[in-house]
Amino acid sequence: MINLKDKIIQPEQIIASLKKNVKLKDVCKNILYHQIIEKHAEDRGIIVTAEEIQIEADRQRYAKRLVRASDTIAWLNDNLMAPEDWEAGIRDCLLTKKLADVLFAKDVEKFFTENRLDFEQIIVYQIVVPYEQLAQEIFYQIEESEMSFYEAAHLYDTDERRRRECGYEGKLYRWDFQPDVAAILFSSKIGEVVAPIRIGQTSHIFLIDELISAELTSQRYEEILNRMFQTWLDSELTSMLHNQSLISSPVN
Repeated sequence: MINLKDKIIQPEQIIASLKKNVKLKDVCKNILYHQIIEKHAEDRGIIVTAEEIQIEADRQRYAKRLVRASDTIAWLNDNLMAPEDWEAGIRDCLLTKKLADVLFAKDVEKFFTENRLDFEQIIVYQIVVPYEQLAQEIFYQIEESEMSFYEAAHLYDTDERRRRECGYEGKLYRWDFQPDVAAILFSSKIGEVVAPIRIGQTSHIFLIDELISAELTSQRYEEILNRMFQTWLDSELTSMLHNQSLISSPVN
């Protein structure tokens, strides 16, 4: 039972809401993920100390500007948590990070080296229109300097956000594009307007603003580590559910 500002919410109402919003499966998967993490951490003797929990709690308080103890209590109450719930959540996060480090930290650099091209990025602008002929006409106008790429994006792009931002799409990885499109874009020159490419039902004109070479930064290290760990978790969950189904199946 949950008390939210004197309104009582029953557990079955929470479950019903999760079902209706197609979130119950994710919650259940997270519970099973936690069981897997606990088991493998215990098998490897991985623990989280009270001091480590306190350090992380202090870091979070600082980040959230919870200066006084009363600020922290108010924040916990607003999020329907008791102090022990918060500490338990911190402990779970730290345990997950420690297990991920034990399992995959040694493999991150090798993975990055073997897949370096996948971590290259481009800052790209694009114009998306529904018709090939229109895209070709726009491309010719840009090539003949009758209008700039940015003017064309502001006038013709089908997406309101890109129109406002004159075609700006953002900083993207190779895997954000289909392989054949990525091959074209990542071999293009800075400032080059790429001839129209048909993708699905729309035509795209790209402008390459910057090519960013791959580096194993601390942020990218964490991205790779987390991806490897999540792949492993999914595999462990599949194995767990498969074994459980075998146990539950009647023997003929």
